[in-house]
Amino acid sequence: MRNKALLPAVLVSVVALFGASTPASAFDADAAAALAKKSGCMKCHSLTAKKEGPAFKKTAADLKGKADAEKKLFTHLTTKPKVKLEDGSEEEHSTLKTKDDAEIKNVIQWILAQ
Repeated sequence: MRNKALLPAVLVSVVALFGASTPASAFDADAAAALAKKSGCMKCHSLTAKKEGPAFKKTAADLKGKADAEKKLFTHLTTKPKVKLEDGSEEEHSTLKTKDDAEIKNVIQWILAQ
């Protein structure tokens, strides 16, 4: 009898932990690509090929498995850090052309999914 009483509590806990959360892969790729293009990201980056900046695929690979990957990208895309270019010079990195955290996080998920 005791096990039957425990089962509903366990099920509620499992649903709360896993069922109610949004999967990390849930993002709007079209919206992310459009914002990246509008923000000028694609001038220096591409999905798979190195340009003046690294390919998003390389960025995703470099950050894979790192607990702070999203935080690092959020900071990079919102604070205009100095970045080193191929020729050794430095310039201020542009920010995404939005202040909406949900749109920024969508772009981050898109980059990390490459």
